[in-house]
Amino acid sequence: MGAYMARVFEGQRTFMHPALRWLEVLTYKLIGVREEVEQRWTHYTASLLSFSIFGFLIVYLLQRAQAYLPFNPQNFGTPNVSPDLAFNTAVSFVTNTNWQAYSGESTLSYFVQMAALAVQNFASAAAGIAVAIAVVRGFARQELRTIGNFWVDVTRATVYVLLPLSIIGALFCALRASSRISSPTRP
Repeated sequence: MGAYMARVFEGQRTFMHPALRWLEVLTYKLIGVREEVEQRWTHYTASLLSFSIFGFLIVYLLQRAQAYLPFNPQNFGTPNVSPDLAFNTAVSFVTNTNWQAYSGESTLSYFVQMAALAVQNFASAAAGIAVAIAVVRGFARQELRTIGNFWVDVTRATVYVLLPLSIIGALFCALRASSRISSPTRP
């Protein structure tokens, strides 16, 4: 896995490129990033902070507005999630600590859980991987003034690492669940 990730973050071709390169290129076009342009540590840090602040605001605002959003059959959020609970939850998911001071199934709507929390589980993990890669590059590239591109690192972490792992994990769970259904245990 380490050799695979090293190739991914160095921009080298891997066995996943035929299946996923189009998604990586499309992501760069959508967000307006040139993958060959690297950043100094200050720009990399500013990109990380803007990504995290934007993620925090989205998670916070979706929680506060969940009463008005779709996929809320239980009518959660009437009144809305309190400001302090929304703040705590947003900070928790952006920092990938996922500390929950609420019961998710009885506090947050399906939409907020999907669009805010599940997305942030990917986004914060990708940001963490990007920071780890930048630290490694910082030590390895002492003679260079750049440490990569945050947006490229986040995209590659998501497309080539987190997405395939989540698909493999989902298939494993589905197969395990189907084997339990097809062969029930006897009392």
